Amino acid sequence: MTRKPLWLAALALALAGALVLLAPRPARAFGDVGGFDPRVLLTGSQTGPAHATAPGRWSWELIQRTSAPARLRPSVVRADDPAIVDAPFLYWSGDADVAPLTGSEIAGLRRFFSLGGVLLVDDAGAGPAGEPSGFGRGARREIARVLPDGTPIAIGVDHVVFRTFYLLRRAEGRVQGPPSLDAIVRGGQAQVLFSEHDLGGALARGASGAWELPVVPGGDLQREQAIRLAVNVAMYVLCSNYKDDQVHAPFLMRRRALSGP
Repeated sequence: MTRKPLWLAALALALAGALVLLAPRPARAFGDVGGFDPRVLLTGSQTGPAHATAPGRWSWELIQRTSAPARLRPSVVRADDPAIVDAPFLYWSGDADVAPLTGSEIAGLRRFFSLGGVLLVDDAGAGPAGEPSGFGRGARREIARVLPDGTPIAIGVDHVVFRTFYLLRRAEGRVQGPPSLDAIVRGGQAQVLFSEHDLGGALARGASGAWELPVVPGGDLQREQAIRLAVNVAMYVLCSNYKDDQVHAPFLMRRRALSGP
């Protein structure tokens, strides 16, 4: 058998290497990088959000409706975890009173807000007309300790949160609640949004595809409006100016590049 010249073997090896480099690579999951992450905030003895499936459904609805990137498996972070500043959004929900925040939890949240982060406080135990539960009252009390200079004000249809993607006439969730949201506005940005509508309750959907909770009193139409509010909040966060490690920065830069100067 004739042996191949060394140069021919080397050429074959080089071609094989080139083919490996040109071969398609596994794509990242859509939204894994640079996307909206409805991160669940945990404080005290909390172990999860009030409605476990709500954050993932939130991301799913955002992707389907806007094509914006989002994490289908949202992350969870504790208030005293240094990673609290790694992304611009936190989702804090519950239906029971909130334990007083520790010094390290307060410090973590203050750093998050100092970088421009946005927090949605979602009262899962709110009454039909938006009567706050123990969680709603406790969360406001503790946020007042974190931001003693911040006074919540009502924001309605004239605020950008109600116009970022959908034009909404009011806020709604699993319960209709008040037409407005309360917000702590700092530096022109709504950094804390208080929902007395159980937004997560309207989003929660089980593995079978069935909605987990009825929406009252407006049924399917009210649920649709609640989903639209969730989408608007996500778009508001994606368009915010979060300093430091902006997880969504690549998406923002691509979007701005496409839109021109």
